Amino acid sequence: MKKNSIFIICFLFSIGLFAQDDISNNYNSIPELITDRPDATESPNTVPLKSIQIETGGLYVSNEDQGIKTELWNYNNTLVRYGLFKNLELRLAFAISDTKESINNQDKKVIASGFAPLVLGAKVAIIEEKGLLPDIGLMIHMSLPFLASEDYKPATTGVSFRFAFSYTINEKSGISYNLGARWADDYPEVTYVYTLSYGYGITKKLSAYGELYGDFPVNDRANHSWDAGLTYLIKNNLQVDGTIGAGFTGNQDILLGAGVSYRIPN
Repeated sequence: MKKNSIFIICFLFSIGLFAQDDISNNYNSIPELITDRPDATESPNTVPLKSIQIETGGLYVSNEDQGIKTELWNYNNTLVRYGLFKNLELRLAFAISDTKESINNQDKKVIASGFAPLVLGAKVAIIEEKGLLPDIGLMIHMSLPFLASEDYKPATTGVSFRFAFSYTINEKSGISYNLGARWADDYPEVTYVYTLSYGYGITKKLSAYGELYGDFPVNDRANHSWDAGLTYLIKNNLQVDGTIGAGFTGNQDILLGAGVSYRIPN
């Protein structure tokens, strides 16, 4: 209940920010929202100069292996993005989670709870789409273990980078994909990551997507997953989303998520 209360407070705080939007802003003058959620694929685009964009939501992941069921409840997965320059943004991400475990669906217990490591990063927009050349961006992130709760605190700092690409197929559809690598907390070997997402605009406000994504640890088996979802653009700087997914390789039985994204007008 404590973590649910934290999530509700954070969500209401976000709604409070939404309510502060100046009604005198002309809807058509606000650049359309481009987010890095709800899928695993990051956009190559940066937020507008001096804008603050908040992308937040909840996530549930469940997996059962040999009678042991593990559930992750991510109550507040938040990314804050700030447009420092025209093609450069700063990024801050944090999450509040519970990890629960049960054997044969009995004796469920919380094995970890609290804040995940704070993530600091930046994204630079390198190339704009032209002809057959896609939009290209680069992201670099670093997770800080000393700011995490004891249950989620790793011994080392995690580092990752990812190149992001997107290409417009036509007025209603496009593809996006990421290629990168990470050196995760307490895991010294490199893990290569990939994503591939197809998006389709059902209407001017409602869009759908389908995605494949996974990773290739150097000294472990590869993991491959899929997800699909919807986004609805309430206004040019406010969007809600929902997603569902699962794994191909036994890494997750079900993934469910929902969230909201908002850009504060500058």
